[in-house]
Amino acid sequence: MANLFWKIKDATKSLLSIPFNNEEEFEKIIFETPEILEDIFLIKRQIRGGRKLGIPDIIGVDNDGNICIVEMKNVAVDASIIPQLLEYAFWAETNPDSIKSLWLECENKPDDLSVSWDSCQVRIIVMAPTILKSTLDIVNRINYPVDLIEVKRWVEGKNQLLLVNKLEEEKRVKLKPVRGLQKYNEEFYEKERNKNSVKGFIKYIKEVDSIIKEKNWSLETKLNKTYCGFKAGFFNAFGIKWIGSKTFAFFFKLDQKEAEDIPIKMTRYDNQWKEAVYYIEPGKTKTKKFLPLFKAAYRKLTGE
Repeated sequence: MANLFWKIKDATKSLLSIPFNNEEEFEKIIFETPEILEDIFLIKRQIRGGRKLGIPDIIGVDNDGNICIVEMKNVAVDASIIPQLLEYAFWAETNPDSIKSLWLECENKPDDLSVSWDSCQVRIIVMAPTILKSTLDIVNRINYPVDLIEVKRWVEGKNQLLLVNKLEEEKRVKLKPVRGLQKYNEEFYEKERNKNSVKGFIKYIKEVDSIIKEKNWSLETKLNKTYCGFKAGFFNAFGIKWIGSKTFAFFFKLDQKEAEDIPIKMTRYDNQWKEAVYYIEPGKTKTKKFLPLFKAAYRKLTGE
C-alpha cells in the first residue's frame, strides 16, 4: 500500500492510500466531483433498468453533444473489458430515444448544449484505480473514441486527495490509421459554421498558440467539434468555443469570483462548466488584452 507525503509550510503529513470500498462509493465520489469529467454532463447514475444486458450504468453528454458511456470498475482493468464496452456502445446507438428521455427528465441540464439525437456519436470513458497500459493498444483499434482514466485516492483525516491520470498513447514513428474517427479542422468547421467566422476562429486559435509558445506553457492545443481547448493533461485551462454558427468566445476555467477580480468585462459565467465566457468580436477583440485571464487559468490548473 502506497503513502503520499504532503509537504506543507511547517510540517509533513503522511496520506494513506485508501481504495474505494465498492463501485457504488466510487460512482458517488465521481458524481460529487464533476471537475474530474469537466466536459461531460452526467445525466443519471445507476441506469440499470432491471439489469438488462448491454445497458451501461452511467450515461452522460459532453459539450460536443456526444453520448458518453461512463464505465467504472473498482478493480484493475485490462483488454477483457472491450466486448462489454462494445455492447454498451451498440445499445447507445440503437436506443437514442431512451437516452433522450433521460435527458429531457433532467432539471439541471445545460441550456446551451444541443444534441442531435438522430445522428449523435458515442464516446466511451473507462474509470478504474488501475488500467493496464496494454489496454490502450486494443481500444485504439475500435471505432469509438475511448478515454482510459485511472483514479486513486489518498486520505488525511476527513480530506481526500484524488489522483486522476488519463492514459495516453505513446508517440510512435509510424502510426497506421485504424479507425475512421472524425478529424476536426478548418475544413470540418466550414461545413458546420459560417465560413468567414471560421477564418476568425482559426486566427484566434493561432494567436493563443503564440502566447502559449511565448510563455513556454506546457499546454496542448486540441480541436473538438464545438470548441478548441488548451489542455494540461486531461483538463482544459482555457479555450475558444462556438456560440451558434457565427459567434465564438474565449472561455477560462476559473471560479466566478476569480474571473470577476480581473478587470476585464465578462459576457457571462457558465456554472455548469465552471468557466468564465468572453465573446469575441473578430477584428476588434485583442487576444493579448486577455493575458491576465490566460495567466490566472494556467496558474490555477498547473500551479505554476
